[in-house]
Amino acid sequence: MLRQGMSHWYQQPVSLAARPRGFHLVTNEILSQLPQLQDFSIGLAHIFIQHTSASLSVNENADSTVRGDFERFFNHLVPENEPYYQHTFEGSDDMPAHLKSSLLGSSLLLPIQNGRLALGTWQGIYLCEHRNQGGVRHLLVTLQGQYCTSSAG
Repeated sequence: MLRQGMSHWYQQPVSLAARPRGFHLVTNEILSQLPQLQDFSIGLAHIFIQHTSASLSVNENADSTVRGDFERFFNHLVPENEPYYQHTFEGSDDMPAHLKSSLLGSSLLLPIQNGRLALGTWQGIYLCEHRNQGGVRHLLVTLQGQYCTSSAG
């Protein structure tokens, strides 16, 4: 029998391997660093990326051409080397990376159900890497909810 009531919190830093510019499916990489997720029967997972030139998104997890289309669309929407950019000393991809990151967002709030993220069948978490060489990316994941615990009584 599930014990209802008390809310629990857990916070875990998560690191994502360095990737080239593009949209990368990272759901399994995140989950592999969050075994505590299975302890929650119901709740919320807040995933925050601690960078200003990369972002997070939830989208198609089956067809990799969707991720390529995202990259091409955002490169068209926010091109490099615009003459009005003043923030240019970190490279031609830096200011566009900040803009793309602001458009997509720095965090996700996802439901937890029965020890798992309650993503849809065709949904996965994307690391949206907007720099040519962004390096390792750091996330902070906060889990909040009720534990899956048995009660003898």
